[in-house]
Amino acid sequence: MILPRLAYHSLKNRKFTTILTITSIAISVALLLGVEKTRLGARDSFNNTISQTDLIIGARSGPIQLLLYAVFHMGDATNNISYQSYLHYKNDPRVEWTIPYSLGDSHRGFRVVATSEEFYQHYHYRQDHGLVLAQGKAASDVFDVVLGADVAKQLHYQLGQEVVLSHGVSDGGGLEHSDKPFHVVGILDKTATPIDRSLYITLEGMEAIHIDWQSGAPPLPGHETPVEKIKKENIKVEQITAFLLRTKSRIQAIYLEREVDTYEGEPLLAIIPGVALSQLWQGISYAEDGLRLITVFVVLSGFLGMLIALYTSLNERRREMAILRAVGAGPRKILFLLVLESTFLTLSGIITGTGLVYLLLSVGQPIIERQFGLYLPIKPLSMTEWIYLSATFGGGTLIGLVPAWKAFKNALADGLTIRV
Repeated sequence: MILPRLAYHSLKNRKFTTILTITSIAISVALLLGVEKTRLGARDSFNNTISQTDLIIGARSGPIQLLLYAVFHMGDATNNISYQSYLHYKNDPRVEWTIPYSLGDSHRGFRVVATSEEFYQHYHYRQDHGLVLAQGKAASDVFDVVLGADVAKQLHYQLGQEVVLSHGVSDGGGLEHSDKPFHVVGILDKTATPIDRSLYITLEGMEAIHIDWQSGAPPLPGHETPVEKIKKENIKVEQITAFLLRTKSRIQAIYLEREVDTYEGEPLLAIIPGVALSQLWQGISYAEDGLRLITVFVVLSGFLGMLIALYTSLNERRREMAILRAVGAGPRKILFLLVLESTFLTLSGIITGTGLVYLLLSVGQPIIERQFGLYLPIKPLSMTEWIYLSATFGGGTLIGLVPAWKAFKNALADGLTIRV
């Protein structure tokens, strides 16, 4: 017990240097855990963009392409699918619910998604989180539009505001459906998913703004159908882009996936969201490798700071080491003392850094989610994080061997000699 107490009092005597060293290690550990939790949070947020959906069905293309435009509203479909095919599966006794999507238009760089009331009822993300309207109501009339949280915030839109959609996907300058404006009836609460960056109208609304179009061309000026003459009950939906589906039994989703892929009505593709999300994440896994590389350099910088602090203090402690050896402390005990000090510094830094991470998470979690759309769950340390901390502890202890070996080699006479 003498050496641990001696190490403690020695560090206490050099309070300022000790605090700086512990702070350096704590910051390194905080960055290490922060980067890891950000990496895991990004992956979890990515994988939980859509939940409780068994299949995504669209025109036959690639699984990643279907996932991108159906879930992330990125890119375009190779083709649409008929509304009859959608009704075929919607009315299947094995299906619990469906959510139809029709894409193609935009508003000031944000995608417009035509859907049905099932979207507001059944869409889930992050396991069991459903959509919540922060203001207003769901779109139900032909020219109703509901805004995602980011759309409302960035464009400063309010309930009742008039919104003119653009044909195709562009940041501006495209053909506008100015003769058929929509009105904001609802604003969705923040979800930190692609839902926040889209506008939502009804399927009938999508058909209505193209009711006069022929072969992809708008009607001539003065030949547009007046808005007041367009009634929801008179609009027939002909096609959609894709739809989400949940079966009554998860095992039925496997069989239904095979049936969709061989559907005779038209070429369709069904994908399981979780599988497609994993494939997509693997394709961008280089980002994870980059984050891991950052953590390595972060920890190394912390070790370097501790090594410098311990090594530079040796010259100031020559007389202390000599006195210890003069009263009977052998070189091995001196070595053990310095290693014990580095162990104490490392452990204190790890505890402080870990506490700092959880403090910042508890305070900054809602801010990060609101500002960056990244949800960082507050969870106990994962096995990977425990391995990182164990490696940090081991590395910090071994770092202490460098100054300890230097002190070990110093002779007693060298310690008692006054250098001019």
